[in-house]
Amino acid sequence: MSFWSGRRVLVTGGGGFLGRALVTALARREPAKILAPRASELDLRERDDVRAYLAHEKPDLIVHLAAVVGGIGANRAHPGLFFYENAIMGIQLIEEARRAGVGKFVCLGTICAYPKFTPVPFREDDLWNGYPEETNAPYGLAKKMLLVQLQAYREEYGFPGIYLLPVNLYGPGDHFDLEKSHVIPAMIRKFLEAHESGAREVVLWGDGSPTREFLYVEDAAEGILAAAEQYDGASPVNLGSGEEIAIRDLATLVARETGFGGGIRWDASKPNGQPRRKLDVTRAEELFGWKSRTSLSEGLRRTIAWYLRNRGA
Repeated sequence: MSFWSGRRVLVTGGGGFLGRALVTALARREPAKILAPRASELDLRERDDVRAYLAHEKPDLIVHLAAVVGGIGANRAHPGLFFYENAIMGIQLIEEARRAGVGKFVCLGTICAYPKFTPVPFREDDLWNGYPEETNAPYGLAKKMLLVQLQAYREEYGFPGIYLLPVNLYGPGDHFDLEKSHVIPAMIRKFLEAHESGAREVVLWGDGSPTREFLYVEDAAEGILAAAEQYDGASPVNLGSGEEIAIRDLATLVARETGFGGGIRWDASKPNGQPRRKLDVTRAEELFGWKSRTSLSEGLRRTIAWYLRNRGA
């Protein structure tokens, strides 16, 4: 707890899915102040706004979570927007944080930055061994440029920035809009609605063969804070559960947890995305003693329960 004592902490994206979980976990550590401005208070795309905000609030530590994100459909529809806004927000914030003398910068990257055919499990040293999966490459590359910037700033200016690579997140507070949501919230909504309407089948994208790894959002928040407290290196670090599941098996699990007993039809005309995703998570444990704690089945039950309580809102 002494690490956070007296610190003013800026969390960009603090009102988002991961941001809310992180702010909650951070509050338990009792820093001097938590700054979690909305976009209307701090537009990270506007350099003058960023400079003025840092000069006024004087944060000691920044956790940069803000991002423009979405599923495969959103990435395909808005590749230019996803590239520009994710790149410009991070680039300007890092530069202005350096100029303002911020004591530490924690930057969240994305698993989409890894090459399409990265050997499984994904090791941080493989990050540059190929081009990302095409459907989300603009987003992945924009976020990966922030790693380059932080390493360059460390070398030239001694700027203390670290870079974390979280795997697919899920949990209470996720986005359940079918146009924008990721795979788990989309499945939960589809299966619950099918169960309640008595539908005989649910149609899902792809063929179900890709594999993914998922990290419960509260575990991710704890991992980020552990890294902020204990890690000061230049190398990127994966944050994940280390457990891989095929999308087809995930669908079966979500269907069971939601009570849906009908069939599942796979629309193979839709893209699968990256063939496999599973992280090597040993570096996080070795460097700052963090491991995920929540199993996928338990996390799904908590997420479904939260959605049932809150979907009316």
